[in-house]
Formats: sequence, structure tokens, C-alpha cells
Amino acid sequence: MAKCDTSSVVAWLVDGARSARSSELVLEEMCTRLCACGMPLWRVEVFVRTLHPEVVGRRFRWQQGDEVSVSTTTFDLPLEHGQSFIEHLCAQRIPIHTHPGADDRWLDFPRIQELWAEGVTDLLAAPLIFTEGDAHAAIFTTREVSGFSEEQIAGLEALINPLARIAEVRALQRTATNLLDTYVGHGAGERILSGQIRRGHTESIHAAIWLSDMRGFTTLSDHVPPPAMIGILNQYFDCQVPNILRHGGEVLNFMGDGLLAMFPIENPSDERRMCRAALAAGLEARARIAELRPSDVDGVKKIRFGLALHMGDVLFGNIGGGNRLDFTCIGPAVNLAARLEKIAAELGRTIVTSSAFAQHFDTELTALGDFAVRGFGARQQVFGLIDEA
Repeated sequence: MAKCDTSSVVAWLVDGARSARSSELVLEEMCTRLCACGMPLWRVEVFVRTLHPEVVGRRFRWQQGDEVSVSTTTFDLPLEHGQSFIEHLCAQRIPIHTHPGADDRWLDFPRIQELWAEGVTDLLAAPLIFTEGDAHAAIFTTREVSGFSEEQIAGLEALINPLARIAEVRALQRTATNLLDTYVGHGAGERILSGQIRRGHTESIHAAIWLSDMRGFTTLSDHVPPPAMIGILNQYFDCQVPNILRHGGEVLNFMGDGLLAMFPIENPSDERRMCRAALAAGLEARARIAELRPSDVDGVKKIRFGLALHMGDVLFGNIGGGNRLDFTCIGPAVNLAARLEKIAAELGRTIVTSSAFAQHFDTELTALGDFAVRGFGARQQVFGLIDEA
């Protein structure tokens, strides 16, 4: 049988797999290098758990002749049956080398049955143990008639520890990105990871500004048990956040029942497009909230909300005390949006806008009048939706 020296692949992993910029490319290049060394691989899978509010983990799959695919498992769905073998592997923390007919106990796992049915002749599954002790997994398979040789198995086993280190580094990078995206938003997260972490470090951004609020929140929270109130808030924000993100906006802060978001405008020519995107997101949120009927909460028949939309310049960056900072936006434009939202409540309107925002619409908005706004010397012209007239 041909020699199979994987030492060059081990050295590449130990050096950080620098030529592969993503986790997918790490797996692809590693497998390509292994095949070049004479390793008769058919499919390789790596499963890595992740710290994410919706995703349990990610599965990377390389197969001869195909691009690397990535799939996820969420908390909302039961673990797919193929993962029971991986759970066993991670729990036992011992490599498994087997082939059809070698050990019938593996047939208890549907995933193994599937692999044998697909023509796999040999399999090496190994736990990837991270430095904190948590276990992940890698599975190497072949359809070579004679299976893996002892030398090839030894070559694969030599990869496991350096592969675990690379997987851990990439997983930590992804975890940092996930956490920042989850808690401060994608744009703010990118800025923080790029080094913008000094207090007072801000930049001026031109944007359409979104500030929404739940009507009657104080009264509602006084009558609804706190756990149920949390459920209502989550349903309420679910009606807004996906629409904001889908239309190019960024959620900045949740303030009790309030939500602050912005739609960045990079060029003056983008003003109309981004303002219209913000209003489209607002209309979709209005429709979804109108249909919202909180489940299992006595006496709560309907949730109402108000939204103010404005366009202006904001300061976006780090604000706080000591080493406890928040990445948000401030400025007169945000203050005006907050005041407009109060006017919306006074007028019984769902959505109102400033004149700066309304100038980009032809027929959708109508003038509601000039209003004195606390903190602003000049009266402000306020616009509302024609369909709410």
C-alpha cells in the first residue's frame, strides 16, 4: 500500500492553517492536502458546538468532489437523529475506529447505518477536546475497498490535537462575533472587533432613525406577572427586529419596551432608498403587531405600538463610565425621534415622521401640523400615514 505521511498537514495545522481564511476553507484545504498525501478520504465531518442564542452547533461537511457545506442545529428543533452518535462520541471522549461488521453495537446509531449503506468501508471518529474540556467531534470516512491502513489511521490520529486547536481558535472568533452581534448589533460589533473600544471614540453617521415604544406598557406590566411580561416583550420585538434587519437597519438598543434602531445612509443619493426601507420595515412591524395575540396571558387581547421615524446625523460609538461601556448613538436627531414618538401617542397615531424624513415620500404621508417639541426652539412639522387619517 502507498505511503501516507501526514506530517506536512500536521505542520500546516500547527502553524495556524494561515492560508485558510474561514472555517470552511480550513476543512477543505486540510482534506485536499490529506488526499495529496495519499489518504483515501471520501467524506469528513466536523461538528462544533457554539455559543449562540438560537444555534446549538454547526456541522461542516467535506466530500470528495463537492464544496464544503455547513448546517446548523437550533434550540427550537430536536437534535437530528444523526447526532446521537456524535453525542456518544463526545460523552465517551475516546476515538472510535470501526468498519462494517466489526462491531454490531454501532448499528444502534442510525447515522452509522446510513454510512454503511452509502458504501463507507472504514470510519475513524475522534473527539476534539478544547482547552476548557468541552468536546466536539470529527469523523473521517473512506470507501476504499481495503479501508484505512494502520499507517493512515495513525496519520489521521496525529491530526486530531492540532485540528482541535484550530477549531477552538476559529470557534472562539465566531463566538466573539456572535455575542457582539447579539448584544450590540452587527455594525457595532465589527467596530468593536476592529479596535474601537476607547470611551469617547465616536463617529458621525447620517441615518434614518427608528424609535418605537409599546403603548400602555406601564399599565400592562402592573397587571401581568413578570415571566409572562417577558414573553410578551419577546413576541413584540420579534414583530420588529427581523423586519428592521431585512431592510438594512441595525438594532442598537432595547430600552424596556422601547427600541432604537438606525438605517445608515452612506451617500446622499441613498437617503430616499433608506428612508423608504425604514418605513417599509415599520409598516411590516405594524401589520405583525396588529395580528399579535399573546398566548397564555389572561386579559391581554391586543398589543399596540408607536413608531417615530426621522433622518439626521448621530454620533455612534462608545459611551459609559470606567470600563463599562455601551456602543450606541446619541445626538439631537435621536432626541427628536424620542419626542416625535410621544407626539404619536398624543395623536393616537401608530407611525409619525419628521419633515426631514417625509421629504422622500410623494403620497404615503400627510402633514399633521406644527408642534412645539420639548428641548427644541423651533416648532417641528410632523407627518403621519395617509391610511391612518
